[in-house]
Amino acid sequence: MTTPSAVDVVRTLLARDAYSQWLGIEVLEAAVGKSVLRMTIRDEMVNGFGTAHGGITFSLADSALAFATNACGVLSVAVDCSISFPVAVQPGDVLVATAFEQSTTKRLAFCDVSVRNQADVLVGHFRGTVYRTATPHLL
Repeated sequence: MTTPSAVDVVRTLLARDAYSQWLGIEVLEAAVGKSVLRMTIRDEMVNGFGTAHGGITFSLADSALAFATNACGVLSVAVDCSISFPVAVQPGDVLVATAFEQSTTKRLAFCDVSVRNQADVLVGHFRGTVYRTATPHLL
């Protein structure tokens, strides 16, 4: 049995992920330890202040984390995540999340995700830790 490619793993994960599909996530790049995702903020993603709900930005970054850390072909699950919101996100903004694994061990991976808007302004800084199981992805 061969190990699936990073692109195949991410494509399969996205196809099974109804929430990321609802967000409108588009995969721009998928590689072992890296993912780049894009989405547009829609009116139904806005909170009572007229800006995007923080959970939307978090969710985009969380999907980028999942795709970057699972692209190695081994089931990896988040155990800790945090985000900072330096700038509010507006309806119509196009966000790009770029995830990079910063450090890995046999069982853990640490990943930074930057989320930027169409003006290349940082709107979210996310840090996540995943636990790497011994379970290979079976596509």
